[in-house]
Amino acid sequence: MATGTIQYKTEEEIDLMRAAGQLLARAHGEVAALVREGATTRQLDRRAEEFIRDHGATPSFKGLYGFPHSCCLSPNSVVVHGFATDEPLKSGDILTVDCGVFLNGYHADSAYTYPIGEVAPEVQKLLEETKASLYKGIEQAVAGNRVGDISYAIQNYVAPKGYGVVRELVGHGVGAKLHEKPEVPNYGKRGSGPLLQTGMTLAIEPMVTLGKKDVVQEKDGWTIRTRDNKPAAHFEHTVVVRKDKAEILTSFDYIEKALQ
Repeated sequence: MATGTIQYKTEEEIDLMRAAGQLLARAHGEVAALVREGATTRQLDRRAEEFIRDHGATPSFKGLYGFPHSCCLSPNSVVVHGFATDEPLKSGDILTVDCGVFLNGYHADSAYTYPIGEVAPEVQKLLEETKASLYKGIEQAVAGNRVGDISYAIQNYVAPKGYGVVRELVGHGVGAKLHEKPEVPNYGKRGSGPLLQTGMTLAIEPMVTLGKKDVVQEKDGWTIRTRDNKPAAHFEHTVVVRKDKAEILTSFDYIEKALQ
């Protein structure tokens, strides 16, 4: 999906991406307020699109490569690219909401996995550890490191705990296009891959499974789920590589406030 060469952003471009990231964070907060037992993913998708368009932006995903929804809404064993449906969420489910915003010529991309009602302790732990692994990866997104340092940090955090790390789906550069170079796998070797330099903007997004790492694509050509049908979690931020510490351009603050 990622095409072309790595695009290094100016501070002016990063300002625009930061604005997109903050609008996306607010859109996620609007969705989070509706995530509960009995809600449908179609309702969540509709609210995200309304909020994004009401604020002068467009949903990055809608129509991209023919995708029909504004968010990827992926329950339980669906890793990514789940479709919005009218099936109510049930207590014990988990749901990943992956969404993007296109504002003033630039994209931001982020994802969050929610527990619905009371989930099994091992599933709650999967969510917590996957989220933690995201920040382990972000810690490595500094100038002078390599993409493989991000990848290794994620894998080295979750794999020893017995989780699967999905191979077929990766993070990516993001900017004027939603999917830019470089690809950012969630597994790999330290010191490998492209050199990280100031001004690179990346979507870092660990996708981690409670069972094995293998995935399958459903007949709709989009939905990707775990082969063993065990739950999967997915957390994502858009970040910019800096000299000493990556800057996160998106935020989970609005989500976490809505969940209080």
